[in-house]
Amino acid sequence: MLDIAIIGAGPGGLATALRLHQQGYRPKIYEAAPELKPLGVGIDIKVYGTKEVTEMGLLEEFQKISVEAKDSVFYTGHGQEIFAENCGKHIGYEHEQRFVHRGTFQMMLRDAVVERLGPDAIQLGARLKGFEQDETGVTMQFETAEGPQTVRSEVMIGVDGIHSAVRKQLVPTSTRTHYSGVAMWRGVTVMPPFAGGGRILHIGDPIRQGSLIIYPIANNEDGQGNQLINWVCEQQGKPKGLEDWNVRVQPDDIAHVFDEVKLDFLDVGEMIRNAREVYIYPLIDNDPLEQWSFGRVTLLGDAAHAMYPRGGNGVCQALVDARVIAEKLAEIADPVEALKAYEAARREGVNRLVIANRGEGPEVIRRLVEEKSGGQPFDHIDDVIPRAEVKALFMEYHRMAGMKRPDDAAKDGAFKPVFTEETMRKTAAAADIR
Repeated sequence: MLDIAIIGAGPGGLATALRLHQQGYRPKIYEAAPELKPLGVGIDIKVYGTKEVTEMGLLEEFQKISVEAKDSVFYTGHGQEIFAENCGKHIGYEHEQRFVHRGTFQMMLRDAVVERLGPDAIQLGARLKGFEQDETGVTMQFETAEGPQTVRSEVMIGVDGIHSAVRKQLVPTSTRTHYSGVAMWRGVTVMPPFAGGGRILHIGDPIRQGSLIIYPIANNEDGQGNQLINWVCEQQGKPKGLEDWNVRVQPDDIAHVFDEVKLDFLDVGEMIRNAREVYIYPLIDNDPLEQWSFGRVTLLGDAAHAMYPRGGNGVCQALVDARVIAEKLAEIADPVEALKAYEAARREGVNRLVIANRGEGPEVIRRLVEEKSGGQPFDHIDDVIPRAEVKALFMEYHRMAGMKRPDDAAKDGAFKPVFTEETMRKTAAAADIR
């Protein structure tokens, strides 16, 4: 069997190890951090992501640490409902959609790797400094606490995130991240469940207030029945520390912006003010790459296709990457050809999703409503925008993300795409992101 090295022990790297193990491989993960900690905030695992977790044999463990998504509702900056749809099995998908803390999800995957591949499957404190490859393998140089370390492997998979050292060496011109002009406030609040305990809220006027996404990521967080609620606010403006992901701020810096949102089941401003912790950082991604695989080295997850966290597809796409690369390596004897086949199966579609997310993804509906209504309350949403037009937009985004809605009767290729190449180019140009 091939000797495979995985660079990075984030969710994507850990999932890749598990998928390769299912195909009979015993890969080794090299992680720069000296310790894996449950860092981060909430992530939305879509139905196709839950499918991947299920196939890894981890559904029961996943259900224990996460919250099932029941419905998704979009509101104006005044709190008026624009559009609602059920989630996961509640709309007819075969699998659930679930919300979870990123760090908790990562630790679940880590525990599975250690259990199945052994405690030596992950080497911590090993920072990749460079690599060389030849016709038979890849030679990697690591910096460790004990000094320099040289490792030889037949295949190397770079799953080391948006600031990937592997990508930097493979494609030096791709290292500059793109700032969207949007600052993100992300926080968590311990509070009683709202709206049945499984709703994701999309709130706000993107022009006037910014956008606010709210969803629960853990049940009974405090042993008293309260949930851990994840929320993220996007606003135009450069935050402190442009690429620092851990700038802690006070909730009052943003809470007042949403005081006029009137929901009968949630006081949004109070939720923000009662946050346990709040961080601010930039909304950034990388330009789509024209190539992922170079001989016996390839990229996966954010290292290959870092995208804005809209529509909940970042981690989910990495989970799909993990399955496909394991399948191709098992199916095709020549690892170079296998990595090419993996890229051919994944790159084009994921790159389209990266660009679509720059254009707000499904969140665009709130901006369209605010533009058409002039930011004023309305009597009925159909007076502002036809419901059929709204549904068509959501149908198309579901298709693009690889999770066509069960009630979508359109045959593949028979529908007019909302997120066309032309509209995505215009979006990128308008945001000065090319």
